[in-house]
Amino acid sequence: MSKTYALKPEDMKPLVAGTGGCIASDRITVDRRPVGYMYREEPDYDGDSGWRFFAGDEDEAYMTVVDHFGVHDLNGIANYDPAIVPYLPNRVGSAFERQPGSRQFMPAEAPDD
Repeated sequence: MSKTYALKPEDMKPLVAGTGGCIASDRITVDRRPVGYMYREEPDYDGDSGWRFFAGDEDEAYMTVVDHFGVHDLNGIANYDPAIVPYLPNRVGSAFERQPGSRQFMPAEAPDD
């Protein structure tokens, strides 16, 4: 499945360069929705930051399709939504939900694994 990402590599700025990879929903990277929910889990691979990003409107059917997600550089996701940057230093087990209509996030419950 070919994806057309909303931002091109040449559009990326070094906001949090060198901080590793992450997993993000295509609702962010393809559909250009802001991050609505994010959490940090134990990394799955070398270079994984452990961060996982969702627009927050993905339903159960959407979530079951692996192709709706991708492995991305954390800096890239920060370019899609710079509001996440202040929250990235938080530890594994952290989770945040965007406050409606704002750039602020509040602590949220992390998913159970």
